[in-house]
Amino acid sequence: MTEIANGFYQYQVPIDAYGNGGFRFADMSHVGSMFCLPSGMQKWDIGDISEIENADFSLVFENKDEIDVFLLGTGDDIAFIDESVRQKFRDNNIILEPMSTGAAVRTYNVLMAEKRAVSAGFIAVDRVK
Repeated sequence: MTEIANGFYQYQVPIDAYGNGGFRFADMSHVGSMFCLPSGMQKWDIGDISEIENADFSLVFENKDEIDVFLLGTGDDIAFIDESVRQKFRDNNIILEPMSTGAAVRTYNVLMAEKRAVSAGFIAVDRVK
């Protein structure tokens, strides 16, 4: 299995599997958290939900005209998202939907299959629940 080159894959595709600290998609693997955006799949330098308030969402907002919903996979469990982060998404007219990473991956795949304008940020998890 090939690894994602330089932390970037130029297409937005469904997730085939997650867990063990990473993700599999398009016959590739990626270790760590990641963004799934209209511009492609790429690494996201965040390791834990506690970092979310200061996370860089500029790549999401650069693609805002192509995104209706942003799914935020918060790790093993759903987590509270600070109002300042929620406001940034509202300011960019993107619906923010936080949920556990497993739920976010499943929802992302369904919305991708429906050809909806969905993107996601997944915090990697070790174990599938």
